[in-house]
Amino acid sequence: MIPFVLERAKSRRVVYASGQTLCVFTPAHAEFPSSNFGTFDTRNGHLVLEFDASTDEKIYFTGVLPRNYSGGGLTLIIGWMADTATSGSCRWQAGIERLADAGSDLDADDFASSNSAGGTANGTSGKLTYTTIAFTSGAQMDSLAAGEAFRLSINRDADGTSGTDDMTGDAQLVFAEIKET
Repeated sequence: MIPFVLERAKSRRVVYASGQTLCVFTPAHAEFPSSNFGTFDTRNGHLVLEFDASTDEKIYFTGVLPRNYSGGGLTLIIGWMADTATSGSCRWQAGIERLADAGSDLDADDFASSNSAGGTANGTSGKLTYTTIAFTSGAQMDSLAAGEAFRLSINRDADGTSGTDDMTGDAQLVFAEIKET
C-alpha cells in the first residue's frame, strides 16, 4: 500500500498562483554583514532581530526561488513590532542579490537597488505590524529567475534617507515572507 501512496504523491503537480508564498525567513535564518547588523533578542520566548533607531542596521537571508515561480514580481512582507514605541513610523529597505550560475563574484555584494516602505508602530506594544515592499519583475529583483539562489537584504532606514523613520526605540523583526505578486 505504501508504494502506491508514494507513487500517487509523486504524480501530483504543484502550481502556484499570484499571491502564493514562495519563501519564509525567520530570525534563525539570519546572516550578518561585517558591521551595523540587526541583533538577536527574545520577546516572550519569540526570537526577534532588533534594529536600532539611530543607526541603519542590516541583515541578510539566503534562499532559492522555487522552480514553480511563474515570472511575475515579488512582494516582501516584513512582520515586525516596536520594542517599546506605540507610535511613529519605521522605514524598511530591502534588496535582492541574484546568485546565478557563473554569475556575480560572491566576494563582493551585488544587490539590485533597494526598494522601501514605511509602517506605523502598533498602538499596543507587542502587536505585529506588517510592512509590504513590492519588486517588479526584472531589474528591481536583480533579474532573479525560478530555481536560482539569492540573498535578501533587509535594512531599517533609521536615518530616513528613503522616507520618514521617526519611531523611537528598536524595531523587532519577527519574520519575512516573499510571495509572488
